[in-house]
Formats: sequence, structure tokens, C-alpha cells
Amino acid sequence: METLAVLPLAWPSFFPSKPMNKDAGFPSWPCKQRSSYSSTRLNCQKMYVPGFGEASPEAKASKNLHNFFNYIAVKIVSAQLQSYNPEAYKELMEFLNTHSLNDGDKFCASLMRESSRHKGLALRILEVRSAYCKHDFEWDNLKRLASKMVDESNTKLMREYVLETSPATEKETGK
Repeated sequence: METLAVLPLAWPSFFPSKPMNKDAGFPSWPCKQRSSYSSTRLNCQKMYVPGFGEASPEAKASKNLHNFFNYIAVKIVSAQLQSYNPEAYKELMEFLNTHSLNDGDKFCASLMRESSRHKGLALRILEVRSAYCKHDFEWDNLKRLASKMVDESNTKLMREYVLETSPATEKETGK
């Protein structure tokens, strides 16, 4: 008889709690199967996320954070320039009006090639985005906030669904 080790989850699992028929099988997972004399167990440390090609979800998130750090650096540099170098601030704002910040590296590369004055602004943005990423960004806070947001959103959506589908009266729900 085969048994399946079930990892504890915060939410109910969609997998059956009883052992599955061997012929039914599981989708192809990057989990190691450990076999002993009487049982087979799956040893999975992380979820497999299909459809990301050569990059992991973390690599995609890091690319987005990279571009976000560029955006933050531009905001910081522009605020600094506004107070001590209004002419450079004006040049940066004019450049921002004609170039997208969606791709941080492309933005900085274009800024560097605009003129020698713009090159100095681009180098300052590169310096600030690196310093912000390494020293000022609160990575632990990001993880805490993201987890909290997911938990609260899941709870809200499930609560709304239950209220929509339950035959509860207005008196029971308090509405």
C-alpha cells in the first residue's frame, strides 16, 4: 500500500487526503520521490511554477524591482535637484517627458547618451538606485507586507464568496 506524505498548509489542500490510485498519477513535479519498503513519499521543498520559461518567478520579480529602484532613484535625484540645481532639474523633467521609465536600464542608457550634462544625471541615478537597493530598501518589510496583503486579500475574497453563496439572511450577516 502506498501512502502520501502531506505537508502542512495554511489553507486547505486541493489534493485528496487519501492515497491516490497509482495509475492516476500526479502531474510532473520537480519533487524527489523517496521510497522505503512500505511507502512512497514526496519530498517537495518549493512549489513548481510552470510557464516561466528560463526565468523563475523570483527572477521576474527582481527585474520588476530593478526597474522600480530606477524609478525611486529618479524621484530622489529629481527632488535633490529641485532644491539645489533647478536647471538640471528642468533638464531631467524634460527628458522624463519624452522617455519612459518602464525599462530602467534603457532610460539610463538614453540619458547617458543625450549630453555630457545628462550623463552626469544618469550616473547619479545609477549611484542612487544601487545605494537605495543595498542600504535603504527594507527587504524584510517587503516580505511581511506582501504576505500580509496576500493573506488579507485571500480572506476577503473567500468571505465575500461565502456570503454570496450562503443562504444567510440579512439578520444573520448584520447587513
